[in-house]
Amino acid sequence: MTERTLIIAEAGVNHDGDIHKALRLVDVAAEAGADVVKFQTFSAGKVISRLAEKAAYQKRTTGAAESQLDMVRKLELSPDAHGLIAQRCKEAGIEFMSTPFDIDSAHFLARTIGVSRLKVPSGEITNLPFLHQLGSIGLPIILSTGASTMDEVTEALSALAAGYAGVDVRDARDIERYGAENPALAILIGRVRLLHCTSEYPSPPEDANLSAMTAMKARFGLPVGLSDHTTGISIPTAAVAMGADCIEKHFTLDRSLPGPDHKASLEPAELAEMVAAIRAVEVAKGDGVKRPSASERANLTVIRRSLVADRAIRRGEAFDARNLALKRPAGGLAPRHFWRIVGLTASRDYEPDEMIGAEELAQAGNL
Repeated sequence: MTERTLIIAEAGVNHDGDIHKALRLVDVAAEAGADVVKFQTFSAGKVISRLAEKAAYQKRTTGAAESQLDMVRKLELSPDAHGLIAQRCKEAGIEFMSTPFDIDSAHFLARTIGVSRLKVPSGEITNLPFLHQLGSIGLPIILSTGASTMDEVTEALSALAAGYAGVDVRDARDIERYGAENPALAILIGRVRLLHCTSEYPSPPEDANLSAMTAMKARFGLPVGLSDHTTGISIPTAAVAMGADCIEKHFTLDRSLPGPDHKASLEPAELAEMVAAIRAVEVAKGDGVKRPSASERANLTVIRRSLVADRAIRRGEAFDARNLALKRPAGGLAPRHFWRIVGLTASRDYEPDEMIGAEELAQAGNL
């Protein structure tokens, strides 16, 4: 049975604070065949200080004059906007998901909007108090792991596990008790999915390190996917071939729009192309059993060979390497019988290229 990859179309902040763009992004994601369209939910003042600088890629895309706080404030979505987007998702038949950047936003998504899961961005991987609070909400969580080490992922999972378990945490050492070797992490199974990620926009292919997905899956026993920031669709498609069970990819209505994430995003036609490529890879992965496929079977006779007379052979003549050949099509004695036939005598006459009859093997069986 083919495993279906969860495809998350990351709208993020590519709505530029415009509800009409946000609703159009929902439609584009649904039309492309994505399973989920994801936005971001935050109160900028709770997340970013006045002194925070923009990332280098943000300076390149939006300039360095304004602060990170001022840039992000313009990208907030109001509670009413969230409701409109969630309703559009319902109408379009696509799941609404959002990344909360503060605990009030997480509770709003869980209680007011009624999302079925939460997404944690890579930047919060070391925010253990926040992760503990998110776990205590009880919803399934997708955790991105960009720019992190395996030890940091372990600690983040421990914080989530403690939250799910209702553990009262008063010190980071309380989190450490839920380390990767602790059976308490079993509480994460069925609740948490990891996403490997490279936190650069766009990220170079040589930094993709897709093998880290395999390493995390082996270490934690949790499903692992990819949050991809490379250009194009080749890396996420390859990730699915390697076993990623989830792909998250930024998309935009127009890559030339001003804003921090547009230039590292897919345009609508590219998003649809990525979804189609992933679905093709899912089918192509198959079940791992090596056998002729249904489409191959019709070609077996054409491409394989049979044991034939290389020239006229008369009854009683000995078969040898000079009067036998292996030629297409199949349907007669398979080439594997060559050594059994050599040395036997023909039971009848054969014309050139005539298949050697199966009855000749009877002699070999009597020897």
